[in-house]
Amino acid sequence: MTREVDGGLETLSLQLPAIISTDLRLNEPRYASLPNIMKAKKKPLDVVPIESLAVDIEARQQVLEVMTPKPREAGQSVASVDELVDKLRNEAKCFN
Repeated sequence: MTREVDGGLETLSLQLPAIISTDLRLNEPRYASLPNIMKAKKKPLDVVPIESLAVDIEARQQVLEVMTPKPREAGQSVASVDELVDKLRNEAKCFN
């Protein structure tokens, strides 16, 4: 699994079964309409105790190491497209 962090991408490996959470950048959220919110308030909310599900909820994760990502280097401004192409060719070696 790969996830985005401040310094780039972080790759994780884990054993199944596993629980993976996501953030808002995964999909564009849908917003409920006012009539549907009012209908949802009237519906019963069933609460099921975790003990009745016969599942083991013991934590199995272990943090091995926490590191701060390296700070990003400052970018460069260019005055023209020609200067940009020149920097990409000669400094970044993007073109042959």
